[in-house]
Amino acid sequence: MSSNIKVQRICQHCGNEFTAQRTTTLYCSHKCNSAAYKAQKRAVKVAISNKQTQAIKTRPIEELKAKEFLSVRDVAKLIGCSRQTAYTLINSGRLKSVNIKVKKTIVRRADLEKLFELPQPVTHITESEIIPVQYEISDCYNLTEVQSKYGISETALQQLIKRHNVPKIKKGWFAYVPKIIIDNILIQPTKA
Repeated sequence: MSSNIKVQRICQHCGNEFTAQRTTTLYCSHKCNSAAYKAQKRAVKVAISNKQTQAIKTRPIEELKAKEFLSVRDVAKLIGCSRQTAYTLINSGRLKSVNIKVKKTIVRRADLEKLFELPQPVTHITESEIIPVQYEISDCYNLTEVQSKYGISETALQQLIKRHNVPKIKKGWFAYVPKIIIDNILIQPTKA
């Protein structure tokens, strides 16, 4: 039994308007239906291929995560940095390592994980811990004042501040240092 229904539809593949005899018709012709079916199958195959490629790409990382001892190259791959950065971490002492040969450096996985651990918050303050002193701007010199008062160059002043761990207070364009600390460092004791 045939239907006398005439419905205007848009083809899901080519986008052209057509007259359908059923409300469930999606395509204007057998050619569009076949092309849409092939495109759907192709998309599934591409998705499977992409998933396999991603698995192949991540396999080396998963294998590195399973290793107990890592080379510097493995460390660099695992944390996503260059080998030179990994060597810098080792040379600075932030990452422990062992040289088993002249050109073979090994890092324990546990030491690498310690590098990324967050420090535990202090729950109490003991007597041996020093609470930093807060200085007022009125009790400080700006760097230009120190240079003119003591006749010291900017480079020498910066080195002095760094060497003696003098606290710097930044306010706007200026940096300030406590008067009492600078005076104690720069005033020479007089000989009697």
